[in-house]
Amino acid sequence: QAQLVASGGGLVQPGGSLRLSCAVSGLTFRGYAVPWSLDWYRRGPGMERELVASIASGGITNYAESVRDRFAISRDSAIFTFYLQMNSLKPEDTANYYCNFRRGAVDVWSLGTQVTVSS
Repeated sequence: QAQLVASGGGLVQPGGSLRLSCAVSGLTFRGYAVPWSLDWYRRGPGMERELVASIASGGITNYAESVRDRFAISRDSAIFTFYLQMNSLKPEDTANYYCNFRRGAVDVWSLGTQVTVSS
C-alpha cells in the first residue's frame, strides 16, 4: 500500500532555510512508463490550499510565483524520497506543508509538516 511521509518542518527565523522531505513507500518506479507527479502543497492560517512546487516524470518542475527562485524541488531516486529546499523564508511561508503523489489511479497524500517562520 502506497504511503507518503512528510517531515522536516520546524521554526525558523525570516531569511532562514529548511528542507522538507517526502518519503514514498509501497511503490516502485523502476520499469514504470506511466507518468507520475509529486506536488508540494501548503495551507497557511486562514488560507486556501496552495500548490507550491511540482516535479514530474522526466524531471519537469514548476513553482508557484510566490516561491520561485527561493524554493527547489528535487528527488533522490535511490531512496524514493522527494525534497523541498526552502531558502530565504518569509513569515508568509508559514503553513502546514504536505505532499501528494499521483500516478495513474494512484493518488496518495501525506500528513502535513508545520513550517513556522518567525523572529
